[in-house]
Amino acid sequence: MNPGVKACITVLALSLPVCVQAASGDELADIRQQMETLQQQYEARLKELEARLDQAEALARQNQSELSEVKTAPPVAAATTYPEPAAAGTPAAGNAFNPALSVVLQGSVNSYSENPDNYALPGFQLGDEGGLANQGLTLDETEVTASANVDPLFYGQTTLSLSDQSNGGTEISIEEAFVDPTMLPAGLDGRFGRFYSDVGYLNRFHSHAWDFHDAPLAYQAFLNKQYGDDGVRLAWVAPTDTYLMIGGETFAGNNFPAGSSNRVLGDVQSLFVNVGGDVGVSNAWLAGLSGLRVNAHDRQTDVAGGASDTFNGDSNLLLGDFVWKWAPNGNATQRNFKFQSEYFYRDESGDVAVDNDGNSGMMDYNGNQWGWYAQGVYQFVPHWRAGLRYDRLGADNNLKVTRLGGFADNRSVINASGLDNNGHHPQRYTAMLDWTPSEFSRLRLQYDRDESLINRIDNEWSLQYIMSLGTHGAHEF
Repeated sequence: MNPGVKACITVLALSLPVCVQAASGDELADIRQQMETLQQQYEARLKELEARLDQAEALARQNQSELSEVKTAPPVAAATTYPEPAAAGTPAAGNAFNPALSVVLQGSVNSYSENPDNYALPGFQLGDEGGLANQGLTLDETEVTASANVDPLFYGQTTLSLSDQSNGGTEISIEEAFVDPTMLPAGLDGRFGRFYSDVGYLNRFHSHAWDFHDAPLAYQAFLNKQYGDDGVRLAWVAPTDTYLMIGGETFAGNNFPAGSSNRVLGDVQSLFVNVGGDVGVSNAWLAGLSGLRVNAHDRQTDVAGGASDTFNGDSNLLLGDFVWKWAPNGNATQRNFKFQSEYFYRDESGDVAVDNDGNSGMMDYNGNQWGWYAQGVYQFVPHWRAGLRYDRLGADNNLKVTRLGGFADNRSVINASGLDNNGHHPQRYTAMLDWTPSEFSRLRLQYDRDESLINRIDNEWSLQYIMSLGTHGAHEF
């Protein structure tokens, strides 16, 4: 019997009049019956209250679990992120009501032995971001990012970029503004809005996460440092022990290497596949193959010397990438090493209009171009890293002048276009040393021996700072 019931019965029994002791047997039976009825009613009421309490506690746990899922859901489905050999933190997704805010400050002091205004990659058309950073003290780029779960079904993120321009002004642009559906089943991952493409390896990383101050030459030549656009992405991660992701994207085609587009499905499509895994507890690797198909409309580029090109035609880019990471027993805080390499091959064909000093020539253009880089970065003690990188480009462009348009001869048109490399292969040697006193700050010294220009060597020095304010999630592998 319940202790509370026993206590009530005891009190009731003690409070009975003394005359009960002399009551008849019938009266005693009646009292016992009333006491048993009272006990049954009490126990029934107690069970009802206990059941209601259990239901209320279960509902509270369910609500708390749902709220926790909203607060901690990553900005990209967990299956699409290939982890570091050692844990690097969790994504900063904010919560259901308050977005996570972060600011990344980047700047540098740059020195060149050659005039940066004359920078060129012979055999290649460069976009507006494909050149060098400004001479002297400059604000490279400041990123302001806000991110949060919109609700249990969607995650949103936007990044504003403030960067110095070669004319001395400051440009404010929307670098990324995308939405990720978080309810997709069966290992599917989606994204729509403005974002960096998943082609190659380095392209999807913001510049503050690069291991060197500048982008590899191949990224400058083929992707204007980074390719991002308005589009839609869909990817699938296979349920296998070995990491396998397959996906595709379609973009509007309003940025280099495209131009301008008004097509509903866009002028740029991509396909990519990534595979990776662990080798023991100290090593991990990731390899990828991707392609970018571009239907370029009025792609305009500036050429050193004041000329400009306008390209209309097809551009098909194939990329292969490989990354290997090592950290003793998976602990990257003391020592670690990262090797990274990518290969680019592009086939372009179409028409190129060349404008210079009021002259407007025209060429048939069929070009095969390639480029690659390899780099290694070693953290030899906590907070200190050193790195080496080698870049190389090549081009085999067939150019046929179809209209002089005021130029003196065919050679004048070809020279003004910048697409004739005269047998020259741009290459560059880079060394860097950086100090990272905490996860929020980094100082980097870098030297480049740049042999991109024909018969000239540019000795380039830079001292860079990167400062992070606010919440910032861990980067992908």
